[in-house]
Amino acid sequence: MPVKRSASVAALPPAGRRARARLCLRLAAPLSFLLLLAALLRAQPLLGVLPPAAPPPAAGPAKVAFLFLVRAGVPLDFLWEAFFRSGEEGRFSVYVHSAPGFQLDRTTTGSPYFYGRQLARSVKVVWGEATMVEAERLLFAAALQDPANQRFVLLSDSCVPLYNFSYIYTYLMASPKSFVDSFVDKTEKRYNQNMSPAIPKDKWRKGSQWVVLIRKHAEVVVGDRNVLQVFRRHCKMVVTQRLLGRRPNARRLGFNLRRNQKGAALQEHDCIPDEHYVQTLFSIKGLEDELERRTLTYTSWNQSSNPKDKMTWHPMKFEYDSSSPEQISAIKSIDHVNYQMEYRTEWCQCNGTSVPCFLFARKFSYSAAMHLLEQGVIGPPKSAQLLVNF
Repeated sequence: MPVKRSASVAALPPAGRRARARLCLRLAAPLSFLLLLAALLRAQPLLGVLPPAAPPPAAGPAKVAFLFLVRAGVPLDFLWEAFFRSGEEGRFSVYVHSAPGFQLDRTTTGSPYFYGRQLARSVKVVWGEATMVEAERLLFAAALQDPANQRFVLLSDSCVPLYNFSYIYTYLMASPKSFVDSFVDKTEKRYNQNMSPAIPKDKWRKGSQWVVLIRKHAEVVVGDRNVLQVFRRHCKMVVTQRLLGRRPNARRLGFNLRRNQKGAALQEHDCIPDEHYVQTLFSIKGLEDELERRTLTYTSWNQSSNPKDKMTWHPMKFEYDSSSPEQISAIKSIDHVNYQMEYRTEWCQCNGTSVPCFLFARKFSYSAAMHLLEQGVIGPPKSAQLLVNF
């Protein structure tokens, strides 16, 4: 005997069967759409989250991506030309963030290594604003498009290499960690309480913007949205008459001059994003154990105590006379960095081997860079050895 459900279906009159068929057709379209949407959501990454890191191609070596953050052209291109020429093709790539609309070609650079290497998309960078961080993120994002890029070196237009390509490549590939200068400065007042809870005060960090990242950490920087938004709102540089002196100087540097503010208002907004963003982001993400907490780029700071010296705690510029082989050798001989705020001494090591602390230096003038080239200063170290298995 047939079951009642089957009997009832079979017993439907023709009109009832047609109505039921129409109902099924009306339900089928939205149901199919929902199933398709669910499949797409499973297949695509969420907004702001990058897919897993792509391994390097099996057919080629891992690359070091050199990321130049410049105003327009690359003034020291002749020195970098010699550096890249000493390297092995296929082990490095070059990316340049310059002013929007600027093109690198035979009319703007003398080095073919920079031809057409400007980013297709760039932003107008203003020092002391989040646009500096945005430009850095654009460089990392462009370099991540090549799965062979495994190390990412952020450089300014006044940076120079202190060694040849082979040594720098070996040094970077020997370490599984990123090199990020990061520390807690208890004397500065840049943290804004309005950053909480997205940025807790105990996660606030400071350091040099000139970082070297492994691929995983470059993806973290590019994938971030929340921390960057907080920096855009609450981390801004306040430029005052006292800081820059006469108004024409401020205009020449491209700053928007603001009236001086007093007390908490000044402390709340006086913040330089590029000295905090990457360090604070990695602190929030719990990545500090994956870092060598030091920079690979040497800077000589003006530590004058003269109140009339407007360049106090600004980087000193290397000129021809101050870039002799002896002075460069002194930089190369540095093997540790003291962080007085944290009572910490960072002994420079790479994969457990003692090494020089710095691979690059800034700020070098054209004549200083020419001096390096003339004297043949850029060469392999005499004593440091790296044990690397490629």
